[in-house]
Amino acid sequence: MKNYKIFLILVLVFATVCNIFGQTKTYPFEVKKTGKGKQSIIFIPGFASSGEVWNETVTQFDKKFSCYVLTMKGFAGVKPLADANFKDWEKGIADYIKDQKIEKPIIIGHSMGGGLAMALAADYPELVSKIVVVDALPCLAALSDPNFKSKENNDCTSTINTLKAMSDEQFKQMQTATIPRLVANPSMQETVVGWSMKSDRITFAKMYCDFSNTDLREKIQTIQCPSLILLESYFVNFKSAIESQYKNLKSADMRYASKGLHFIMYDDKEWYFEQLNNFLSPQ
Repeated sequence: MKNYKIFLILVLVFATVCNIFGQTKTYPFEVKKTGKGKQSIIFIPGFASSGEVWNETVTQFDKKFSCYVLTMKGFAGVKPLADANFKDWEKGIADYIKDQKIEKPIIIGHSMGGGLAMALAADYPELVSKIVVVDALPCLAALSDPNFKSKENNDCTSTINTLKAMSDEQFKQMQTATIPRLVANPSMQETVVGWSMKSDRITFAKMYCDFSNTDLREKIQTIQCPSLILLESYFVNFKSAIESQYKNLKSADMRYASKGLHFIMYDDKEWYFEQLNNFLSPQ
């Protein structure tokens, strides 16, 4: 009987070890890697967007860089995780950099992806060499409400229930009306609407609510790396308010596009690539 108990314990220990080491770590995104350059770039798309938003950018840079393009889970047809939130997404990207031993990557993020780039550089300064923020603010809500303060326990139930109650047709109508305010390039408007339609509605609602409650204005003072901030042309009308939001980011090099809307990579390509080339070239 004693030998049987020892055997049973050994079997259980072996099964536990196999289970631990057999598991694949889950990250809150899918990754597509191209290029074999020594310096790596991690591309983070914006709200409800596919990593495909970076296709033309990657084509420009994957001859010299290793490019990791993320699509966040729940967006653009990628299977969602149970409880999406901004902080967990930030940590997931940091964990991926550490686990894959990616040496001091450049982080390029658009919109909410730009917010994630700033949060990463602030919370994990040792991991990041440079950031490029494409049309994002430390606190979007504060642009319309200067007295905005984020809620400690933000309840997103109402937003989730409202979007879940919409039919696909109602949701499509909403997105079709919204996207032309974000993308001037007519050929890309349908593509961006399509990404929204393929996104998980709960993730869409939760992340919209969560990011709307995010305030990085104080946090960015800990960013140590060079930071290029590319902003849409319309934002020049709010230059004072925007630059006040960025006042704690001492390394910020702020540039305003000459034309177009939120998707600068589609609407002002020549200017956009000029800024990236200058910033990413070895100094």
